[in-house]
Amino acid sequence: MGIGFSPAAGDALLAWLDYLRALDGASANTLSAYRSDVAGFLSFLHEHHGESHGLARLAAITQPDMRAWMAHERGRGLSARSLARALSSVKSFMRWLAEREGFDPTHVLAARAPKYTRKLPRPLTEEAARAVIEQVDLQASEPWIAARDAAVVTLLYGCGLRVSEALGLTGEAHPLPEVLRIRGKGDKERLVPVLPAARAAVAAYVASCPYPPTPGEALFRGARGGPLSRRLIARAMERARMSLGLPATATPHALRHSFATHLLSAGGDLRAIQELLGHASLSTTQIYTAVDATRIMEVYRAAHPRA
Repeated sequence: MGIGFSPAAGDALLAWLDYLRALDGASANTLSAYRSDVAGFLSFLHEHHGESHGLARLAAITQPDMRAWMAHERGRGLSARSLARALSSVKSFMRWLAEREGFDPTHVLAARAPKYTRKLPRPLTEEAARAVIEQVDLQASEPWIAARDAAVVTLLYGCGLRVSEALGLTGEAHPLPEVLRIRGKGDKERLVPVLPAARAAVAAYVASCPYPPTPGEALFRGARGGPLSRRLIARAMERARMSLGLPATATPHALRHSFATHLLSAGGDLRAIQELLGHASLSTTQIYTAVDATRIMEVYRAAHPRA
């Protein structure tokens, strides 16, 4: 599994990753992050104690061990946010291992994550979001490519899709239905209503695209017919924001944030927005309440005579 920890610990890590893949439907990127976090933790313990850690030794991890690992990670430049993620991975692994091997993981689970300021999404205004879509539709040299880029960004803003989800659509998705079935992170499915504007934008793209939609192949194509890369959508957004004088935070993913924030501003239910975005936890969606509150305070301070 890796250098710096015992074969037994490596086998346990592989078994845990298989468990997450099979039962939790964790994505490849998530599994890779978990693997890296836990392998780093196991390697540190080996260096810290000067010995390879078998499962019995893992069961005897102490609070000083946890503090030493966290201090080591911060010392090598890991941010508080990244360390909090790594600690979450380690806790998840050790909780699973403790249940399987029958030991008490309290010392690991009691470790407190470092505090960090959670970065809030930077949504566009409704006017800016519309302007971006219009600008993207104007700036490509070939009409079908302009229609393609406009269709993608319309899906990001109009349906709250991730870029990977929009680009993952295949020929079967055309014509877009009123409700689209999306397979998102962790291979989880959700149903997303499709606005008439989004259906019209995709239909306009397909009508002008030289590559007809084919079942099993990407709906959105590059200039040579291959699957459209997210880099090209990022470049189209960059050109649009520079033309409109928008900040660097006006990225493709910001359109998804804008979708959620504007729904919330219009009175949307937080649980419903959670479902539309495909968030596994409501706490992930709740960051948009802070975004909305921030916007309200900005308006208040700008307009109120006593502010």
